[in-house]
Amino acid sequence: MTALFLRDLKLSIRAGGGALIGVLFFLTIVAVIPFGVGPDLKLLSRIGPAIVWIGALLAALLGLDRLFQAERDDGSLDLMLMQETPLVLTVLVKCLAHWTATSLPLVIASPLLGLFMNMDETAIGATMLTLLVGSPAITFIGAVGAAVAVALPRGGLLVSILVLPLTIPVLIFGVSATTYAAVEDPAPFLPPFLILIALTLFFAVIGPAAAALALRNTAD
Repeated sequence: MTALFLRDLKLSIRAGGGALIGVLFFLTIVAVIPFGVGPDLKLLSRIGPAIVWIGALLAALLGLDRLFQAERDDGSLDLMLMQETPLVLTVLVKCLAHWTATSLPLVIASPLLGLFMNMDETAIGATMLTLLVGSPAITFIGAVGAAVAVALPRGGLLVSILVLPLTIPVLIFGVSATTYAAVEDPAPFLPPFLILIALTLFFAVIGPAAAALALRNTAD
C-alpha cells in the first residue's frame, strides 16, 4: 500500500502539471474576483471565504478524470481487480495519494489567497481548517465519477457533471463554517464544522466502495 501511495503520488504530480496547475487555476479564480466585484473591501471580506471555497472546489475537479486513467491505459487496472488486496482499500489509497498531490497544495495556498480577498486572520484560519477537513470528501466523491467514466475516451467533462452536484453539501457546510467564524460570532463555527467532518468520514466509506463497484462493472 505504501508503494502504491508513492507511485500514485508521483503520477498525480507529473500528469498534466499536477499540483501546480491546480494552484494556478485556484489563484486565477480568486484573483479575478476583486476586479469583478470592485474596490469594496468590506464586500470582499464578507464573500471571501465563499470565493476561496468555490475556487478550491473547481480546482480540485481538474484532475479527477485521471484518477484511474493511467491504470486503464497500461492495463494494470485488470491486475488491480484480480489482486488479493481488497479493491476498496486500493481505491482508498489512490484517493489519499491524489488528495495529497492535488488538494493539499490548495489548502496550503489558501491563506495567501485569503489576503487577496481582504480576509482577517480568523477567517483565513477557519477557511484553511475547513478546506483541510472538507476537501478529502471531494476526492472521495470524485473517485466514483472517475470510476464510472474511466472507460470513456473523453470522460473529464462527464466526471465534473457527475461530481459537482454531489459536492454541494460539502460546499454549503464549508462556507457556513467559515462565514460564521469570519463574519459573525465564532461560537456557531463548531456545528457546521462537525457536520463537514462527518461528511468527509461518510464519503470516505461510501466513495471507495462505490468506485470499486463501478470499476468491476466497467471491467465486466
